[in-house]
Amino acid sequence: MEKGRILLVDDDADLLRLLSLRMKTAGYAVSTAASGNEALSVLAMEHPSLVITDLKMDEMDGMALLDAIRRDYPTLPVIILTAHGSIPDALLAADQGVFAFLTKPFDGKDLMAQVERAFSLTAAVPPSSDKKGRDSSWDRILTRSPKMQTVLDQARLVAASDASVFVHGASGTGKELLAQAIHQASPRRNQAFIALNCAAFPEQLLESELFGHKKGAFTGAANNHQGLFQAADGGTLFLDEIGDMPLSLQVKLLRALQERVIRPVGATESIAVDVRIISASHRDLEQEMAARRFRDDLYYRLCVVTLDLPALAERPEDIPLLAEFFLRDTAAKNRKDVRGIAPEAMELLVGAPWPGNVRQLANVIEQAVVLSTTPRIGAPLIRHALRDREGEVMPLADAKGRFEMHYLIQIMRMTRGNVSQAAQLAQRNRTEFYRLLRRYHLDPAAFKETGSEEDEAEI
Repeated sequence: MEKGRILLVDDDADLLRLLSLRMKTAGYAVSTAASGNEALSVLAMEHPSLVITDLKMDEMDGMALLDAIRRDYPTLPVIILTAHGSIPDALLAADQGVFAFLTKPFDGKDLMAQVERAFSLTAAVPPSSDKKGRDSSWDRILTRSPKMQTVLDQARLVAASDASVFVHGASGTGKELLAQAIHQASPRRNQAFIALNCAAFPEQLLESELFGHKKGAFTGAANNHQGLFQAADGGTLFLDEIGDMPLSLQVKLLRALQERVIRPVGATESIAVDVRIISASHRDLEQEMAARRFRDDLYYRLCVVTLDLPALAERPEDIPLLAEFFLRDTAAKNRKDVRGIAPEAMELLVGAPWPGNVRQLANVIEQAVVLSTTPRIGAPLIRHALRDREGEVMPLADAKGRFEMHYLIQIMRMTRGNVSQAAQLAQRNRTEFYRLLRRYHLDPAAFKETGSEEDEAEI
């Protein structure tokens, strides 16, 4: 089993071949590039877990490559090798976030030790002792997008800590799914994960949901109620749409985070809790702070680490992958023999704007699968599911003919098949009107509730 993928970058073909052999022997998958520019292309197509690059190369050297990697893949470890090692180079590399800096000729054991250390920090989800909760959320996050993969790499790193995480993203991008994945990769994975949408409750009920209440605390409080902070004790509490929380409740949430205690509504004593908070919102909390709708102190408590989930339109390479997954899943659930998506239909999917993001894509595929009568989903079904009427551009003559046919059907229904009346309403003579009916294969008798000799004579 491969341990992970490494990208090797060096303009020395012999050294590149030697390094590649060493890494493959150690069980790693290897991609290679002979220049910095080629390395950026490989990074865009694949997503290695580690980059090992030479420092001195033509056009783009190792430091320029490191700078480019830091812009687009901020958590990707980079090891720099050089035959021209110097203290200034090493200091500059350290300032730019290089993982390790080794001077040629380097000791093979030292290099492998750095490689193993890099992979230990960027390792995938740790195994769970609970089979029920074993990294299912990670399995459901499907991506080929470097932008999305960078977010997942950051999520894996922060999962091992106890830091509060804020997930920013538009509706339907998968904020709760990412929160579940972080929980499953954390030391708290065997404890509860509880999610709450803060926008779904009025203020008083939201306070009770979070902190609980005592019997008689307010009208309708017939029994003691344990809040979600207590229910999630030892685990993770996911607060979705945190930007919609009223300011008065933001104060109480801040106290719970600072002092790690909560006080149920109507209670006089506080209760100690140990809860990790992951929050999310489609709103820009910095703008909400500027507008005085969100507290600065709460923001800095919640947003120790911020993860920005890209919209589906920003990761079009993932659309075929997700569409095929939703197709298999929906077909199995609905016992439908639907096995694929036609190329023209996939083009429509990839080119759609997706304002509803992944959630909308799942809905479109589900609708297409349910309505499909063939093993392969065609473009018309996808267009219908997308409500893409602008995509149905037909020639003017066809559009005119379609309108004319529907007009004739409507007017014949109104007159119950009486051609004389229909021609009069259409301001056409009967001969011309008959010609129109024949053009569209419309039989006046089909519109009659009961036939009459007069109408039959007209035919």
